[in-house]
Amino acid sequence: MAVPKRKTSRMQRRQRKAANRYEGVAATYCSACGAPVMPHRVCAACGQYDGKQVVTVEA
Repeated sequence: MAVPKRKTSRMQRRQRKAANRYEGVAATYCSACGAPVMPHRVCAACGQYDGKQVVTVEA
């Protein structure tokens, strides 16, 4: 049977267990129109990012 040569540190153990608690990326809401938007992405509904018009969106 394999036996570990070194004790696993608390940080390494916590990082391994944290992967099981991951529930995905939480959606945020656009500050201009209020539509749900993924973080660090341009809003598909209004075309704004960081309070600036970046993309022109046709209705």
